[in-house]
Amino acid sequence: MTARPIAVVGASAAGLAAAEALRRGGWRGPLTLIGDEPHLPYDRPPLSKQLLHGAWEPDRLLLRTEEQLAPLGLDLRLGTRATGLDVATRTLTLDGGERLGCAGVIIATGVGARTLPGADRIAGVHTLRTLDEALALRGRLAHGGTPGRRLVIVGNGVLGCEAAAVARELGHDVTLVGIEPTPMAAAVGTEVGELLAEEHRARGVRLLTGAVDGFETAPADPDGSDPQITAVRLASGGPPGSGAAGGSSRLPADLVLLAIGSRPAVEWLADPALDTTDGLRCDEYCAAAPGIYAAGDVARWDHPVHGRPLRFEHRMNATEQGMAAARNLLAELTTTADATGVAEDAPAPERRPFAPVPYFWSDQYDLKLQAYGLTAGADRVEATVLDRAERRVLALYGRDGHAVGVLAAGLPPRRIRALRAVIATPLPWEEARERIGAATAGD
Repeated sequence: MTARPIAVVGASAAGLAAAEALRRGGWRGPLTLIGDEPHLPYDRPPLSKQLLHGAWEPDRLLLRTEEQLAPLGLDLRLGTRATGLDVATRTLTLDGGERLGCAGVIIATGVGARTLPGADRIAGVHTLRTLDEALALRGRLAHGGTPGRRLVIVGNGVLGCEAAAVARELGHDVTLVGIEPTPMAAAVGTEVGELLAEEHRARGVRLLTGAVDGFETAPADPDGSDPQITAVRLASGGPPGSGAAGGSSRLPADLVLLAIGSRPAVEWLADPALDTTDGLRCDEYCAAAPGIYAAGDVARWDHPVHGRPLRFEHRMNATEQGMAAARNLLAELTTTADATGVAEDAPAPERRPFAPVPYFWSDQYDLKLQAYGLTAGADRVEATVLDRAERRVLALYGRDGHAVGVLAAGLPPRRIRALRAVIATPLPWEEARERIGAATAGD
């Protein structure tokens, strides 16, 4: 009996990790890896840092070369988009109309960049989520771009702050605009955000609070090219002394980066058996339905330690969840008729809840932030500034009386690693404070 394939939809970090884990776990049947971009799997965190800066070339972002992928025996479908999934029969529909009946499916389609109405028809307005998008912006900033260009970044979250740091280092005039008055406040809290704001201001970034009301452009050329951005209009806030009437202001711009968040790539999942509210809803095993699993940025699953559904857009989580989804899918298949693709000598796995300690980092200038656990959505934050001039800070994040996250900047690596154990399981707030103090004594 010929095994049906397992299909992994999404060829980035989570999808690649899942495909490799399936082979390591004993899947010898057909294995299809589907990616809507034409590129081999690549790493995304450097897009807004080393690649945008020009320090790295695209080849350095590759997670695997063609030679390294060859032993996996993949049916690799790059430049291919999945357009539908019938959950009951586990049948994928691909662009072009092909239908692919599967033994199992792992969905790792990630997220896409949010944008603003009409922005895609304006030259000089960019988003930064894919390699091609990053290269397009880099082309205007690092290679062939003229230092001193006016860049307005809309969105002062992690991506916007990282891009602002790179653009300033390249000598451009940068304005960072957010609807929140403090950069990265939603991710790290106000006190740490204020410290970041000080660093950006010291580096010459202009920080503004406001919402975009529209764009101004130069008239389009007769050749049919898109009109060129000339300014961003803000509905509120804006530069002091702008003199704009009606509470609005105008920011002259040669380039605009929209860094206003992301949307889970679930629009192709219309089967009513799936809950696609804020990502693909999964149980604690990363299963969205029998034989259907999800991993990475797109997955919103029941975290067994924190007791609620969570979705992370963190690089490390993508790899860990890809492996977990693969292991649990194989465990499920070994109990069904689709076990024909599993090697006979493969160990029989058991499904295990996926319970990671979340981790993320952000590099801005020579400042590196590292965080474990949950820092967003905290109802209590206690930040200790260890050295304001050096931007050394330690912050503890709490929820419902327990410590759930910790963030550090400027601490020795071994001290930062020690913080992970403190919040791996939520501890009562005071107990966590004492343990954090002991772990960082002398800093």
